[in-house]
This record gives sequence, structure tokens and C-alpha cells, in this order.
Amino acid sequence: MDMTQISNMLLEIFYIIIGLFMGITMIFTLKDKNHKTRIGTALFWGIIAVIFMLGNYIPSTIVGLLVVVIAILSATKQINIGTLKQLDETFSTLKAEKLGLKIFIPSLSIAVIAMLVATFTSFPGTVAIGISAVCALALTFVLTKATSKELLEDTNRMYQSIGSFAILPQLLASLGVLFTTAGVGDKISSIISNVIPTGNALIGVATYCIGMALFTIIMGNAFAAFAVITVGIGVPFVYAIGGDPLVCGTLALTAGYCGTLLTPMAANFNMLPAALLEMKDKNAVIKVQAPIALTLLVVHIVLMYVWGF
Repeated sequence: MDMTQISNMLLEIFYIIIGLFMGITMIFTLKDKNHKTRIGTALFWGIIAVIFMLGNYIPSTIVGLLVVVIAILSATKQINIGTLKQLDETFSTLKAEKLGLKIFIPSLSIAVIAMLVATFTSFPGTVAIGISAVCALALTFVLTKATSKELLEDTNRMYQSIGSFAILPQLLASLGVLFTTAGVGDKISSIISNVIPTGNALIGVATYCIGMALFTIIMGNAFAAFAVITVGIGVPFVYAIGGDPLVCGTLALTAGYCGTLLTPMAANFNMLPAALLEMKDKNAVIKVQAPIALTLLVVHIVLMYVWGF
């Protein structure tokens, strides 16, 4: 068995594990008799669990139809948080005081272990992250002495807090591929060429950076936006007039991250913290980040113009 086969097998195992946890959330939901949308929410988690566990073996048409069902459930507000077991604040405080800074070890280990695996093995980044996540979970058990029941309850709490945003990263990744395949970049280029003059470096740079931020706001993913906006704006309006590809490309990508700070589509960064912290205003994180994001966007335009030409 070569490394590619091993990597694919490990990825399949990780997806199955994720699907099992989502299936557990479905079971918790079905058992919650006080849940106002019990069937709809359970159906949502059940469908996602099936896709994660059996996606490779289900025809793509069926998977597409299941995604449509998920979208309908979300649009009709059938996905809601049920009755969750309340945390004992006194116990949590005592536990936090006992662990101290050790509580951050599992989180930090994800990045460290993933980097080591990706650096010293031929596993791809996705497998490295999966391995590091499993190791971090094991470290969490060792440090906190948590039980498997607590793991399942906390997993259910996290998934229900996230809600329909759980599927957003996968949808956004698909959207990026779809836009690139459909030639959206070329369409953007033809539209922009009728609005802004070619040959002006400052205008080209500003349009490139702002376009990256705006498209990231729409797509929620700077990597997906990068391919589309670089083809549509970067190449004809920046690189074609002498822009340094290394400098301009790097700054364009990070300009996209300014858009990440401003959009609910970037659920992992903006909506998830608000959900986990049970904030009343779901956009509170975005509102705090907005001034910084806009300032950084201006800085990116200046740096790309000064360093890129």
C-alpha cells in the first residue's frame, strides 16, 4: 500500500469519525422531547452524517439532492438549538484554576503536530490536520480526565451551537471550484475593463485588493476568491503592467482576509465564536473586527503599490 492509498484511507476514517459525531447529535436531538423543531434538526444532522460517512459511495446526484434538502431545512428555520445540559459554573471555574495554562496545550498541539506531520512525512495537509486533531483529543482526555460521556455531551453542545454553519466550509469550497470552472474571472475582467482604465497601477492595485475583500465577503473563503479575482483583475490590471507576482499575489491573498473579518460566510471565524459564547448579537464579532479590517485593507493597497512596482 503506497502513501497515497494510506492518505486516502486516513481521510476516509476522519470523515467517518466526524459523521459519527454528527449522528450522535441527531440522536440527542431525537431524544429531546422539548425541541420545537426536533424532526427538522435531527434530519439535518442525519443527512450531514450520512454524507460525511458514505459520501464516496453515494451517487453525486443523490448527494446534491440531500444538500438541497439541507438548504430547505435551513431556509425554513427548521434547524435550532435544543435543550442542552447546563454547565456547572463552579465546577468549570475550579477545573480551569486547576489546569491553568495547560488548558491551551490541546489547541496549540493541533498546529504544532500538523506542522511536524506535514514537514517530516509525505502526508498532505488535510491528513496532517486530522492526525493532529486526534492527538489533541487524546491530550485533552489526559489533561482533563474527562469521560466519554462528557465528550459526547460537549460535542453535541458545540454542533448544536454551530447549527447550519457546520456545512458552510464545504459549500464554500465547492462554490470556489464552480466559479472558476464557470469562468467568472473572465466575466469580471470584461466588466472591470469597461469601468477602470488600464495601465494605471494605483487604480489596478486598489481594484485588486478591494475586489479580493469583496469577493471573500461573498464567498467566505479568500483562497477561493483568489483564483477568480486574480484571473479577472490581477492579471490584466496589475501583473500585465509590471506588478511583482510574488509581492502582489501575497498581498492580494491577505487583502482577502480583510474580507474574512467582515462576513458571516466565514462562519468558523465570525459566527462560531458568537455561537459558542452564546452572544445575543450573532454579528458582534464582525462589528468589532470591521474597523481593523478596513484599516488593514487600506494598508494593503499602499503596500502593494509601493512594494509591488
